[in-house]
Amino acid sequence: MARATERLQRYLEDELGECRNEDVEERLDELSTLEAAIGPEQVNTELDVLSALANETRYTLVRVLVAAEAELCVCELHAVVDVTESGLSHALSGLVEAGLVEGRKDGRWKKYRATNRAVALVTVLEGSVDE
Repeated sequence: MARATERLQRYLEDELGECRNEDVEERLDELSTLEAAIGPEQVNTELDVLSALANETRYTLVRVLVAAEAELCVCELHAVVDVTESGLSHALSGLVEAGLVEGRKDGRWKKYRATNRAVALVTVLEGSVDE
């Protein structure tokens, strides 16, 4: 931490022209406030969502469900990804846990749809790619 404080002090000297210990302490307090505003629970939740998308099968399922703009049956999703039924079930469970898809039973069939969170993430990702 001492090295980080020294670097911060050098940075503030460059930015402010001079730097007092009070300047460093004030900036450290501001940074701590920013970190606390995020909170460990929020970070863990967001990491769970990102981890759920960090797999080709799960990401493909989310993209297909977002593009469909409707519910799709498990049998339709199985036709899209090249995994076993067990693998598909496991992938969908992970997406449900991450809050990216919702599932419901419809008679003999299980149907899934993308959540607003999934739609928002895909929209952001699509907008971040330069064409």
